[in-house]
Amino acid sequence: MPATPHLRPAPGSIPTSPGVYRFRDGDRRVIYVGKAKNLRSRLSSYFRDFAGLHPRTQQMVSTAADVDWTIVGTEVEALQLEYSWIKEYDPRFNVKYRDDKSYPYLAVTLNEEFPRVQVMRGAKRKGVRYFGPYSHAWAIRETVDLLLRVFPVRTCTAGVFRSARNSGRPCLLGYIGKCSAPCTGEISPEGHRSLADDFCAFLAGDTGRFIRRLEARMKEAAAEMEYERAARLRDDIEALRAALEKQAVVLPDSTDCDVIALADDPLEAAVQIFHVRGGRIRGQRGYVVDRVDDAGPEELMATFLGQLYGSAEGAEESADQGAGTGGVVPREVLVSHEPADSGAVERWLSERRGAGVDLRVPRRGDKRSLMETVEKNAREALARHKTHRSGDLSTRSRALNELQEALDLSEAPLRIECFDISNLQGEHVVASMVVFEDGLARKSEYRRFSVRGSGEGGAGQDDVAAMYEVVRRRFRRYLEESARGGEGTGRGVAGDASVERDGHRIDDEPKPGRFAYPPNLVVVDGARPQAQAARRALDELGIDDIAVCGLAKRLEEVWLPDDEDPVILPRTSEGLYLLQRVRDEAHRFAIAYHRHKRAKALTGSALDELPGLGPTRRSALIKEFGSVKRLAGATVEEIAAVPGIGPKLADAVHAHLSGGPAGGGREIDGAPVANTIDGGGDT
Repeated sequence: MPATPHLRPAPGSIPTSPGVYRFRDGDRRVIYVGKAKNLRSRLSSYFRDFAGLHPRTQQMVSTAADVDWTIVGTEVEALQLEYSWIKEYDPRFNVKYRDDKSYPYLAVTLNEEFPRVQVMRGAKRKGVRYFGPYSHAWAIRETVDLLLRVFPVRTCTAGVFRSARNSGRPCLLGYIGKCSAPCTGEISPEGHRSLADDFCAFLAGDTGRFIRRLEARMKEAAAEMEYERAARLRDDIEALRAALEKQAVVLPDSTDCDVIALADDPLEAAVQIFHVRGGRIRGQRGYVVDRVDDAGPEELMATFLGQLYGSAEGAEESADQGAGTGGVVPREVLVSHEPADSGAVERWLSERRGAGVDLRVPRRGDKRSLMETVEKNAREALARHKTHRSGDLSTRSRALNELQEALDLSEAPLRIECFDISNLQGEHVVASMVVFEDGLARKSEYRRFSVRGSGEGGAGQDDVAAMYEVVRRRFRRYLEESARGGEGTGRGVAGDASVERDGHRIDDEPKPGRFAYPPNLVVVDGARPQAQAARRALDELGIDDIAVCGLAKRLEEVWLPDDEDPVILPRTSEGLYLLQRVRDEAHRFAIAYHRHKRAKALTGSALDELPGLGPTRRSALIKEFGSVKRLAGATVEEIAAVPGIGPKLADAVHAHLSGGPAGGGREIDGAPVANTIDGGGDT
C-alpha cells in the first residue's frame, strides 16, 4: 500500500509552532484530526518511514489526498481546537470510545409542568436532570421507592397521568402516599416542582439539610405528643438514610472527584470511571475502544479525557447537576496513567470548569486504594468484553474462516496450538503450549516444557533454537503415540477413554496419549525466524499437513515460514483477534511457569536435586527449619522429627546436604530412587 506521493508538503513549508492538522480524502472529507507541539516534527513522521507506520496509520495516509494545518498560540489552544474539530467532523480514523453497555440513568423531567422521575437510557435530552449512571435499573427503582416517602414526586407515564386527570381519581401510589397526586389537583404545580427540586438536591449530595429538617419536625411532633406523625417522620428519616447507605462512602465528605482507570492490550482498551461526589460513589461507567494505532496508555488517557469532558452539553451544566453527567468537570480528576501533555490537559480542564482542577495519579492513601479498585474493574471489564466476543458462535466461525482464507489453508483451523518461550537472560528457559478448539481454550490439554538447551537444537539463550526444540519434542511424541495407538489416536477431539460394548462399560481400551491429537495450525510467538524453526522441526519429522505461522507483537503481523513479507490482517479482523487471544494465553501460561521455576530455584535448589523428595516434604522441611542452611546444620534425629519424614529419608537428606554417604541403599523410605519429573502437564 504505497503512500500518496503528492501528499507530503514541501520541505520547510510546515511551521514549527503548536497547531492542529487535518487529513482529508479525495472528497474533501476530514478523515483524521491531530494536534502537535511542533507541527513540522509531527507531520514529517507520517512521511519519513511509511513502511514503519502502524497499519491503520498507513491506511489513513494512503486514503488522504490533502493535509492542512492551523497554527495556535499554546498547547491548550491546540487541545481545545482538536476536540472541537473531532466533535464537528467525526473523523473516521480518530479513536472513538464507546459505552461498553447501555447504562440506565435516574432522570427527572424538569421540562414538564409536573416533573416525572423515571429510568432513562440512551441520548440525553434537553431540560432533563440526570443522575448516575447506575449499573442496574433495579438499583434505581429501589432508591426511588425509598425517596418517594419523603419526596412524593410523580412517576407515572403521560397516559396514566391523563387517565387519572380525566377520571378525577389518583393511581395506587397516590392512595398510599408515594405520590402527591398532581393529576387530581392535590398539589399545585409550584408545590410539585418544589418537591422535584428537593428530590434533585438530595440526589446531588445536599442530604444533611433534609435529614436535619425531618429530625427537627419529628422532635416537635413528639413534644406535642403527636406520636403517630413523629413515627411517620422517623420512618422517613430511616428511608433517607437507607437510600444513602446504598451509595458507598469511600472518601471524606468534601471530596468531589472522578477516578479513571485504563486497561489495554494490543487490540483493545477498556476504561472504567467512578464518579465520587460528597465522598460517595454516585455512578460508575465503562467504555471500550479498538486500538487503531501505536498510541500508549498516556495517549489513550488524554483522548478519553477529551471525549469525556469535551461534550458541549455537559459543559453547559453546573458542577452540582447530577453526579456522573458527562462533561461536568469535578475539582479532582484521578487517573491511572498520566496523560500525554498532562499540563496542557489540566489547564484545559480548568478552563472547562471555570476553576482549578487537580489532575494526577494517586500514589498513597484512600484515593490510591480506590484507584486500585477501579483498575481491577477496568481489567475485568476488558476480560468480560473479550470473553463475550469470543463466546459468540458466529463470531468464532467468522474468525476461523478468516484465518483459513488469509493463511490459504485447506480447511478451517478447528484446532490451534500456540507455543511461547520464556526465560530471563538465558536462565530457566521454559515453553508453553496452549490449545484452542473451535475458537475456545481447551485448558486440559495445555502443556509446559522445560527447555533442555542441549542436544536437538541447542537452545541456550536462543529463542529460535528453543522453539525448534520444543516443537520437535511435541510432535515427536505425537508420532510415537500415533504409532502405539494406531488409527485410534488420529486427528479428533479427546474424550472419555472408556467405551461401551453390548451395554457394558469397558475401561481397558487403549487411552489416547497427551500428545495424540495434531492441530490444524501451529502458531508461534514471534516473527519469521521462529516460524521457520517450527516448520523445520516438522519437516525433519516428516509432517507436512500442519500449517505454521508466527505472530509478531510489535505490529501484530502474521508471518509464514516461506514468505518474505508478512500477512497483514485488518485491525478489526476477528481472525487477528483470535490469534492475539491464543498468543496472549500462551504468553501468560509460559510466564506463570517461568516464575514458578525461578521461585523454586530460589527457595530450595539443593533439595530439588535429592531424588525421592517430593514438593510436599520439601515444603515441610523448609517450613520447619526456615532455610536450607539451617536444615544442613540439623541432625538426623531433628530432621526425622518433621512430620512425614522417616529415619531413612532423614538420613538421605542429611547425607545429601552434608556431602556424606547416605544409608538405606538405593531405596528411600521404601521407594526406589528415580529422577523426578515435574507433573501437571510438564514435559
